Amino acid sequence: MNILICNVGSTSLKYQLFDMDAGEKVLCAGGAERVGAEKSLFYHRNNLTGDAVNQEAIFPSHREAICAMLEQLLCGCIESLSEISCVGFKVVHAKGVTGVQYLTEEVLRAMADFNSVAPAHNPPYIAAIRQFKNLMPDTPMIGSFETAFHANMPPEAYLYSIPLELSKEHAIRRYGFHGASLEYLSTWTAEKMERKDLKLVCCHLGGSGSLCAVKNGISIDTTMGMGLQCGVLQNNRIGDMDPYIIFHLVEECGMSLSEVKTMLQTKSGLYGLSGGVSNDLRDIQEAADAGNEDCRNAVKAYAYGIKKYIGAYTAAMGGVDAIVFGGGIGRNSSSVRQAALEGLECLGVKLDNQKNVSATGGSEISSADSAVRIYVVDTNEEIIVARKAQALLNQS
Repeated sequence: MNILICNVGSTSLKYQLFDMDAGEKVLCAGGAERVGAEKSLFYHRNNLTGDAVNQEAIFPSHREAICAMLEQLLCGCIESLSEISCVGFKVVHAKGVTGVQYLTEEVLRAMADFNSVAPAHNPPYIAAIRQFKNLMPDTPMIGSFETAFHANMPPEAYLYSIPLELSKEHAIRRYGFHGASLEYLSTWTAEKMERKDLKLVCCHLGGSGSLCAVKNGISIDTTMGMGLQCGVLQNNRIGDMDPYIIFHLVEECGMSLSEVKTMLQTKSGLYGLSGGVSNDLRDIQEAADAGNEDCRNAVKAYAYGIKKYIGAYTAAMGGVDAIVFGGGIGRNSSSVRQAALEGLECLGVKLDNQKNVSATGGSEISSADSAVRIYVVDTNEEIIVARKAQALLNQS
């Protein structure tokens, strides 16, 4: 069974083709960047032949990028598109829909109903999925929703304290995201520790990031809410903020609601705190090391937010067995990990600084006498989606 997994961004497309019957072997992988720009970039690697493509291209829309991908798949990976059992997507959000679903028009409309709370994710996904449907009309399209991992959170964790009738009528609640990554991190740790009765704090930290309290394999709380703007601060999204700041900016500071919305989505987070230096932590860390005080505070605020949630989730679970870091920042920034864990010895968390600095994916970075294990993991969201898609196909 060959399953094509696609990750769609507003200006990007990434993909992997898995042969699930051959030990989940990745037959090929690639992607397109700068879709919609004057010049785009396309890359592809065929793992069967070792052939690789890395070239400039012109992709006015995702349709052209998808066509380039399909052309490469037929150049030595597969002989016919009929060999693809389904196309799987790591979809984000839909009103009244979660779990693993065939992406029917009804499901796509449910996704569109939540465009307002996932504006950077839902519209490009919906458009790209419709392009796939047009180009591959006989191939099932399957979506694994990021909210599914958090579907069993208790009411005390997911309810907002607005009038209950509003929550019920408009499906307002904490949903949580990054489900594929957080599921992979928690599953990996359970296998590593050879236990299922674990209390974990899983940290998916990247351009977009969230933390999750996982008890006995179940998400019981997470930092993101109905939308993707809350929790720890992100590359250019705000994270936690007093909502009355919005009213102050509109009513007293002369900003329009549209301007505030754009600011919270694109000009806040690390970008905002660094004074516009960058939305990339690597650039901000470099500027901080060179003496930029705003950038130094941005890094500190980011790590402090992570630390607070680790402490909160440890309290919520009545302890913690392991803390797991994944995502681009979680995997690569030893300084963020160190700052986020500093001072948590009271919880039994002891970091081995030497292991932390040299960590690679799959490393344990806790000291020998730490009561809490600390891991750095290369998360694999694509294989989680592929497995869920395969399971749905097998039910049919």
